[in-house]
Amino acid sequence: MTFVRLAGKNAWRKPVRSVLLVICVAVAFLIYGLTACFLVGSQGSAGASDDILGVMSAAGRTQPLPLASMVRIAADPGVAAVTYTTRLRGFVGVENNVVAVSATDPRALLGINGKELGLTQRLVDAIGKARDRVLVGRALADAQGWTTGQRVTVTAVQTAREDGGRDWRFEIAGIFEGDNASTDTYFMIARYDYINAARARQKDTADAFVVRPRDGVPPGELAARIDAQFANSAAPTRTQSEKQFLDAFLRQYADVGLIVDLVVGTSFVTLLLIVVNTMVFAVRERRFEIGVLKTLGFSRHRILVLVLGETLFIFGVGGAIGLAGARLATELAGPALGLVFSALVLAKAAGLVVTLGLLTGALPAANAMRTPIITAFRTR
Repeated sequence: MTFVRLAGKNAWRKPVRSVLLVICVAVAFLIYGLTACFLVGSQGSAGASDDILGVMSAAGRTQPLPLASMVRIAADPGVAAVTYTTRLRGFVGVENNVVAVSATDPRALLGINGKELGLTQRLVDAIGKARDRVLVGRALADAQGWTTGQRVTVTAVQTAREDGGRDWRFEIAGIFEGDNASTDTYFMIARYDYINAARARQKDTADAFVVRPRDGVPPGELAARIDAQFANSAAPTRTQSEKQFLDAFLRQYADVGLIVDLVVGTSFVTLLLIVVNTMVFAVRERRFEIGVLKTLGFSRHRILVLVLGETLFIFGVGGAIGLAGARLATELAGPALGLVFSALVLAKAAGLVVTLGLLTGALPAANAMRTPIITAFRTR
């Protein structure tokens, strides 16, 4: 019998107990996987850019900026490209089916972050054929079951039309895919000229300006210069990167990172207590066998590795099951819930499997290693 096979036999010597331990580990890593995927998706750590800047009103996101401000921003020598965007929030069909519409200049957007969004010249040409045409992100299209050529109606929450209605009708000109799985595509891109001409209030204003710095220009320095231009104007600005904006937006409601750390920490501490207690009793039950192994020539260090191998096996199987469940959840509901299963999540989970497996097995392994042969034989 090989050393690895012996460790596996010991791990499954009592199947019911082993299965229960694997389930505990799987549930803990399922919780970790889901919370970590939500953190990646919500904070945009994999998809948000540190280079692309957003210029908003210093008074808050609800205060628009005059469209004329874009001329002063574009005049900065560090700006490679700039465009405007206005956010229209509404619902389709029922009020809880919320969608977001970004009204902008699609051609300018293509040059700023078209690659990140997966925009192509063909899509931009398609939306340019009629003012009421829109591009829909893949995540939103899949969630709603929309296809190219379909007409949809978005009932705005705040943005009313000049005729007093709140229904905005669009024709889907195409679907943009996003650069990778972590890119947010749960929204629509509309033409600003259509929204601006038909809305009742705040004409010729923008919720934000999107800026791409020139190569070699530090985004932080450019952001400071832009804000300094408007510091004493009637519409002061606050400029942030995409990632900074997402972090600040989430912290308005809660510190998501702290909540995730608390939830995951609590689940893993509970898991450690359960598994350590179980493994201590399991090793104590096998003291006679450990004495026999030592008599046959097993060194103290081989006994240590044998017990650690059992706990690593349990954590490996349970962790794989839990992470597989988290991966399945991201594929089924990831676009709608903002879950992103990235390589970073997988790497951290693998590190936790090894770390927790070693920590859990350290105490029972040390006890087994220190057990004298005479004491072990007295248990029979």
